[in-house]
Amino acid sequence: MASTRLVSVIGRKNAGKTTLSVALVAEYRRRGLRVMTIKHGHHLADVDRAGTDSWRHFHEGGAERVLLAAPGLRVLFAREPDEYDPIGLARRYLDGADLVLAEGYKRAPVPKIEVARPSVSGPPLYDPTAPNAGEWLAIVTDDSDLRAPCPTLRFHDTNWLQVLATLAWNGALEIAP
Repeated sequence: MASTRLVSVIGRKNAGKTTLSVALVAEYRRRGLRVMTIKHGHHLADVDRAGTDSWRHFHEGGAERVLLAAPGLRVLFAREPDEYDPIGLARRYLDGADLVLAEGYKRAPVPKIEVARPSVSGPPLYDPTAPNAGEWLAIVTDDSDLRAPCPTLRFHDTNWLQVLATLAWNGALEIAP
């Protein structure tokens, strides 16, 4: 079995991380790849509604895990310690992916694509003097003046998404099962 590749999409709040992640998933799917994602959040997600059967199993009954199985969809609710490790999460939950896109995880030691839109969200996170500066595979921006040692793509560039997808695939971390 081939190894899974992993890359993180990072950026400041409202820079467009989710929009870029969705576009990359669609591009990789167009290429025939199995793509899975991890969304890192700083706040507890409210994905189950009070009073539903699954909510009652998990919250009232205290089940450790509840798997909600519906036609064509599975949702797992699990009580687990917070884990800031996209590699471990991909190994545990996303078996069989050709590529895992982890949205967030800017401090994790994984290859990164940064969405930098200074007009909307402030300066880029990229710091060429930081010890992890080599983790940046590319920066995608709408700032025509932004320069960095890594490839810098602009949203108005022709084929920027296809170029980015290839850069990310080639630079992604390969993780063994």
